[in-house]
Amino acid sequence: METLLGIRGPDFVMLAADCTHAHSIMVLKDDEEKISEVSDTVLMATMGEPGDRVQFTEYISKNILLYKMRNGYELGPKAAAHFTRRNLADYLRSRTPYNVNILLGGCDEVDGPQLHYIDYLANSLPVKYAAHGYGGMFVASIFDRYHHDRITKKEAYEIFRKGVAEIHRRLILNLPNFKVAVIDKEGIKYLDDITPESLKKPTAA
Repeated sequence: METLLGIRGPDFVMLAADCTHAHSIMVLKDDEEKISEVSDTVLMATMGEPGDRVQFTEYISKNILLYKMRNGYELGPKAAAHFTRRNLADYLRSRTPYNVNILLGGCDEVDGPQLHYIDYLANSLPVKYAAHGYGGMFVASIFDRYHHDRITKKEAYEIFRKGVAEIHRRLILNLPNFKVAVIDKEGIKYLDDITPESLKKPTAA
């Protein structure tokens, strides 16, 4: 019942995640943080069981930080995606699997912009754009229609706005607020949240 969105551009990766924390039929929060800064060059948007989502995200973040402390350099986006997928696969074959879906994005001088689609079965694939959750079903056609290889940050943000508007219009679930983050060679930056109020105004990105 959650939604993650991701777009890879020629020199950036942009991620968006809904901010809803629900339990059964109740909404507990509408400002939940589902995008995490794994390192200076990697962002991870995660959805799934709340406990699994928080614990697995922290586990990956701390182990990537430990790798940097031990070796003097941090994992790039591609290596971080492989590390995440491997851990998810190992836990899948244990008695305590993590029920999480992930969009992992990053950008550094070696790998360039990277966006990896990772699901709860530990399937991983580098992609130009991707979505998880019910909302992704409505956004897939928008990605197909508007994404192109020279896409700019402003265009990517506008695609997210179109997608969120479609989710608000057609999905029975209440997912009002979406947090948006972008990462490029300059670092990580958070853009204006996409909300029902912001969709009534022209884009500010």
